[in-house]
Amino acid sequence: MATISAVQVEFLEFPAVVTSPASGKTYFLGGAGERGLTIEGKFIKFTGIGVYLEDKAVPSLAAKWKGKTSEELVHTLHFYRDIISGPFEKLIRGSKILPLAGAEYSKKVMENCVAHMKSVGTYGDAEAAAIEKFAEAFKNVNFAPGASVFYRQSPDGILGVSCLF
Repeated sequence: MATISAVQVEFLEFPAVVTSPASGKTYFLGGAGERGLTIEGKFIKFTGIGVYLEDKAVPSLAAKWKGKTSEELVHTLHFYRDIISGPFEKLIRGSKILPLAGAEYSKKVMENCVAHMKSVGTYGDAEAAAIEKFAEAFKNVNFAPGASVFYRQSPDGILGVSCLF
């Protein structure tokens, strides 16, 4: 396997390997970057995001994608879909670059999630209730730069959320 390096996004460092304190599982960095919004014509970075994959992601993905070059993979939407839907855990760390109110954060996350679920036909009453619980959890939170939200996605699609301030 290729050597995995840490990635720096603004002042945030996403280590090459992390261990979950909750499960003791080890995850490797699949990629990192920034998220933001264009405000008055200027892109403002609000969040650095690192996506970590469970070790068994490699054999799972290799079975289908072996022999492809990195150039081919980087331009193949189905490869990314296989990462997202693969039968292995993902750990996503979203760390704030700028101060951000929890209500603003949850509003944007909710908009994106609802739009996606509606586009694939999976948005129903249970999802609407979960979205409301998500909004409630963050309504009185204020994120300082460096504060992080962690999302753990299980192989069967169950999402867990925790914060580090």
